[in-house]
Amino acid sequence: PHLPKASVLNLRLNMVDSQYYLPNDIGVSALDCGEAFRLLSPQEKMYAHYLSRAAWYGGLAVLLQTSPESANIFVLLQRIFRKQTPSQLAQVATAAGLSSEDYQAFLVYAAGLYANMGNYKSFGDTKFIPNLPKDKLEALVRASQAFQEQSAEMEALWDSCSCLLYSLEDRQKQLGLGDKGITTYFSGNCCLEDAELAQKFLDSKKLSAYNTRLFKRDDGGKACYEVRLASAVQKDCAVDGECESCCGSFSFEDKEFTVKRGDYAPLMEKVCHYLQQAQAYAANENQRKMLEEYRRSFTLGSVEAHKEGSRYWIKDKGPIVESYIGFIESYRDPFGSRGEFEGFVAVVNKAMSERFAKLVSSAEVLLPELPWPREFEKDTFLKPDFTSLDVLTFAGSGIPAGINIPNYDDIRQSEGFKNVSLGNVLAVAYATQKEKLTFLEEDDKDLFIKWKGPSFEVQVGLHELLGHGSGKLFVQDDKGKFNFDQSKVINPETGEPVSSWYRGSETWDSKFSTIASTYEECRAECVGLYLCLNKQVLSIFGHEGQDAEDVVYVNWLSMVRAGLLGLEFYTPESKSWRQAHMQARFVILRVLLEAGEGLVGLEEVTGKDGMPDARITLDRSKIHTVGKNAIHRFLCKLQVFKSTADVDGGRALYDGYSTVSDSGAYNFLRLRETVLLRKEVRKMFVQANTRVSGDSVELVEYEGTVAGLISSFTERFQDDAEQLEADLLELSKRDAPCWSGIRLKHM
Repeated sequence: PHLPKASVLNLRLNMVDSQYYLPNDIGVSALDCGEAFRLLSPQEKMYAHYLSRAAWYGGLAVLLQTSPESANIFVLLQRIFRKQTPSQLAQVATAAGLSSEDYQAFLVYAAGLYANMGNYKSFGDTKFIPNLPKDKLEALVRASQAFQEQSAEMEALWDSCSCLLYSLEDRQKQLGLGDKGITTYFSGNCCLEDAELAQKFLDSKKLSAYNTRLFKRDDGGKACYEVRLASAVQKDCAVDGECESCCGSFSFEDKEFTVKRGDYAPLMEKVCHYLQQAQAYAANENQRKMLEEYRRSFTLGSVEAHKEGSRYWIKDKGPIVESYIGFIESYRDPFGSRGEFEGFVAVVNKAMSERFAKLVSSAEVLLPELPWPREFEKDTFLKPDFTSLDVLTFAGSGIPAGINIPNYDDIRQSEGFKNVSLGNVLAVAYATQKEKLTFLEEDDKDLFIKWKGPSFEVQVGLHELLGHGSGKLFVQDDKGKFNFDQSKVINPETGEPVSSWYRGSETWDSKFSTIASTYEECRAECVGLYLCLNKQVLSIFGHEGQDAEDVVYVNWLSMVRAGLLGLEFYTPESKSWRQAHMQARFVILRVLLEAGEGLVGLEEVTGKDGMPDARITLDRSKIHTVGKNAIHRFLCKLQVFKSTADVDGGRALYDGYSTVSDSGAYNFLRLRETVLLRKEVRKMFVQANTRVSGDSVELVEYEGTVAGLISSFTERFQDDAEQLEADLLELSKRDAPCWSGIRLKHM
């Protein structure tokens, strides 16, 4: 049965709106780490506890890194739920005239704000608003015990954020720079040119952008820029242990730049306090020195100190309790060079880690299999730690499945890195029911469900270790010295000697800026697809014979399906992508479609419900030939442009495949609407808390529901809730004038 055109159109309009709500039946799972935690010694438990506290307090900076209103909404919710649990508040909601659906929508919104550390999705960067009428939410806020007890303060808090809480003006629908969206990494009057100028200034001062934000003001017709470093210290002069401060005022290209300290100061102070307490329980000298440097970094706002801490962290091989903390991933800075705060604490899963250790041991045999010439690979492979971890704490805007850090190119190239796969996240994140599995042939669904987990484990391992861990950057340092022989190294794409490279303090992120993250994710994903065809790799993960072939098939099928699903994260109005990994997967889908010969099939069909649908197929007999050759050619190009700092070539290639249009063999704009119509929302995770009781540490676990997620956050910050909330509101208020045109009322 075909629906009349008008109702299809109507449904599409509704679907587009629904991407700005979280559905009432959203999946919520508790991250299970009970067993892993129980096996820790008392000293390890204390260490994990204090590191977790540091991570959770630092993670609150993400509220201030996301949107002008996020911190105020967080405080509003904390005040409501500190006085009444979700179940106690339910009776208040009914009395205030909310239906059970309305109240569930409120709980889902609150849980979403906590899980994403702000009111924009951490995966996809779109805003989400409460799925209940504003007057109903206001009635609930006013009827709450928190409001009854402090009506003037709660009234001011509601007024400060209620407009933005619901606003879906075009600019507010997604994160972005200038008129493309909302960002708090830059003041509201900054555009791409300002970001580029600031990057040049930072490069000239050898300052990293990772822990900074940029604020621009007009001083009598002259643009003045403030670069603000995240630090507990608010003085700009040199303090204990510093020869000189990097702060001060500088003239650069006829503009005034001031470097100041003290961004997120009260939060950084808490982070340093808890890192100091964790030091007493460190297992060895590397951990102690690492924490000492992290503290110096967050005290003074020094990325150099964080790099030093990361060096000790790499040396701390195979710890029982693993952690990392700081301004790490730059996905959400629209310019691509400022890091979002994150901190994690996790416990090693020994059985799974053995497989990864075998993969590390085989790395030197596997790296030469990659499709670029020997000179384009690092001079020596620095064997990293690769462990499977069960997450105890992951504070920030979202939880990944695998991580390869540190992100500092100079350390990765010459000193090494670590890889982790987050086992208890993998266990629940990708479990799916057959009826919710979209865009596949019926015959593929059972196979997909059976092998999705195991194949993803292989892909994550290869992506992190041999994807992010491979490839050389050609560099000429400040003294003019090259790390390659420019008279001999030939560019395989041109047949000519290499003619471009990184100079001085240029890095991959600073050079490739807005496409650096997604391009690198694409390179790592391609390495995973390419090397999973290797029988030795499959047998390391315990897959032989037909099972091994099924793992390969499902891994490749999963990638092309993910490329189609990626269209959800494309914004046609601004022709921009909002999620690095999903853009990367779409690019790979395009490359494999272009390979032709019937390798990948993609067609638009009508679903059983009469609505538009799509089918994606993969010819398994052609993966090892047509598929492998296509990835071989593409991966070599990606690496060559990256190694040689060829931004123009890299951009042209990558932007070409990233284009979403309605012309050509596939109408991707129309397919995007079908994807939105049938999208499945990402799950939210509930994490445990730790609590010191006497001289031992207890693990406090919560149920995997929205109420459990909310309770975990209210109890997480109960020791100093009032002071913390006052600090957050003060930080939010201090910056409010910088978001010109975005109405956040002063409280």
